[in-house]
Amino acid sequence: MFEKLRVIFTIPELRQKILLTLFFLAVYRIGWHVPLPITDINKTLPDTGGFAGMLDQLSIFSASSLGQATIFGLGIMPYISASIIFQLLASVWGPLERLQKEGESGRKKINEYTRYATVVICLFQSWVYISVLAGAGIVRESFLTGGAGGSLPFGWQLICVITMTCGTIFLMWLGEQIDQYGIGNGISLLIMAGILARMPEALIKLFTPLVTEGVQLSGDSTTVGIDKIIVLAAFFVAVVAGVVFVSRGQRQIPTQSAKHVRGTKVYGGTRQYLPLRVNQAGVMPIIFASSLLLFPSMIFSQIANWGVAGPWQSLAQEFERGSSLLYNLLYVGMIYFFCYFWTAITFNPKDIANNLKDHGSFIPGLRPGRRTSEYLEKVMLRITYVGAGFLAAIAIIPTVVAEFMSIDLALASFYGGTSLLIAVSVAFDFVQKVDSHLVMRNYRGLLEG
Repeated sequence: MFEKLRVIFTIPELRQKILLTLFFLAVYRIGWHVPLPITDINKTLPDTGGFAGMLDQLSIFSASSLGQATIFGLGIMPYISASIIFQLLASVWGPLERLQKEGESGRKKINEYTRYATVVICLFQSWVYISVLAGAGIVRESFLTGGAGGSLPFGWQLICVITMTCGTIFLMWLGEQIDQYGIGNGISLLIMAGILARMPEALIKLFTPLVTEGVQLSGDSTTVGIDKIIVLAAFFVAVVAGVVFVSRGQRQIPTQSAKHVRGTKVYGGTRQYLPLRVNQAGVMPIIFASSLLLFPSMIFSQIANWGVAGPWQSLAQEFERGSSLLYNLLYVGMIYFFCYFWTAITFNPKDIANNLKDHGSFIPGLRPGRRTSEYLEKVMLRITYVGAGFLAAIAIIPTVVAEFMSIDLALASFYGGTSLLIAVSVAFDFVQKVDSHLVMRNYRGLLEG
């Protein structure tokens, strides 16, 4: 492995791409800590009705810092939202669907529309966010009209909105620069960098008791011992191995190309495979399910804070993450729903069957066209059920680990859920990009034995 790493940095072009990628990520991390001029850096958003918890959950997959108002506070969440909106519209709206089928020119046009939509979403989200900051006591008194308890002047609010919008647009540009001059998917690497940046803080919380209370061979429900750390380390390796195994799992459908006779030569007749991913929906079902389940707790808590306590506070506790059986059951059910929903949008068996037919290929034993489309849809329904079960298990694992191992949920989140799936998928994409450069120059890839 060390020899392969040495080879990577001996290739000038690959070395330059990796160093540029690291530089762009360092720029992102520096800007991540630059606060807005109106905010008090010693204060964070209070947990008012679960709102801070919602922001923390959204920060995981948006490469943002919503708990502390910074110039990159929105992260790339508006761009992700715009991309999802146009991806959904392209499957139901005719003009966008036709534009998507035009190839590279159509994709460039959709990307242009996505950027415009990102600016609009940024302006709206940043305006709402700055308004929340002004009412949460994070804004410095010197910027408020009339001191503490006053309102933020329109001019300062407009400046902060423009600053946060420019920060998101800069991150979007930074991701495109990584795509063009660096290596790997720029947006995904920014999200991964934000996820991994949380790990040191979580590890500090885990190991602090060992430093303050001394090393113990065996810990109980409230202390951390060597035995618990060994179990956590082994379990982390096992979970990552399982995520890699299922994420890369495929159902290979055999296909046969028709033979063509030209003169005295016979072309075609080769046997190939059509790969169908077990986890076709990726991480999107967990993102949708966890995001939607944050709103009931926030709404019920807000109603309870208005003075109508009692049943509303009980309902808010029922919808808190991992605290009740009701939450976990709804979480699993929504993951299954969004798995089939997102797969139905991104996987079109009719188009695949038509493409096979146009290229002179077919699945042995099935007629090209409608029969092939029905077979592919049937297979995808079955493997999606397995993929949804895998996602549901991965989503529940962090709360189970935090509950039974008595560790902080921030550390337990690295044992599953959105964080682990994104980190594994981005790491594999990065390794594949590096492998392509190595193989192109007749070197052995990183994953070769």
